[in-house]
Amino acid sequence: MQTTTLSFANLHNHGDLFANMLRARHETFIQHAKWDLPQADGMEYDQYDTPASRWIAVHEFGDVLAGIRLTPTTTRCGIYSYMIRDAQRGLLDSIPSDLLFEEAPVAEHVWESSRIFVSPRVPAKNRLKVQISLIGEMTNSARELGATSVICLIPENGNRWGRRVGLDIDVIGPVMDIGGARNACMRINLINKLH
Repeated sequence: MQTTTLSFANLHNHGDLFANMLRARHETFIQHAKWDLPQADGMEYDQYDTPASRWIAVHEFGDVLAGIRLTPTTTRCGIYSYMIRDAQRGLLDSIPSDLLFEEAPVAEHVWESSRIFVSPRVPAKNRLKVQISLIGEMTNSARELGATSVICLIPENGNRWGRRVGLDIDVIGPVMDIGGARNACMRINLINKLH
């Protein structure tokens, strides 16, 4: 099992890995979870898959087992910035605008984590190992990008799970039903990992 952080600058070094990650997102979010998301050629994508973002993939023999997208909170592309902030600004119909207790941050040291998934094909006995690899690479990549924290919209038990794998997580928004699942915005504090 390998973990790789992809960017537009290094995609050419990793063959089909980026396309395979978008295919795995399609399988996870569109086929399995039944979310209504943009798709093309069996790949899921959205307006936040831009050169400003990074993508973490856990993969084995070309098969993507898990992934995360990291986006700087300072990015702008047309009317869009990053998912949590755009939801708060009322630009996204599928996510309530009152998802945070305070205004969404715009700071170079804060990145957003989104499109977090573990493939439904990963057996239960391997899921924790895959999740630990994914989170380890995400924290290392975010730290290398200068992040002291990462914000995300994840299932409400994410903070308990995060503590099990050694993350320092704060809940920064109310628990809400989004697409039939209970989710909340959380902040992963990386400052204690910047040494």
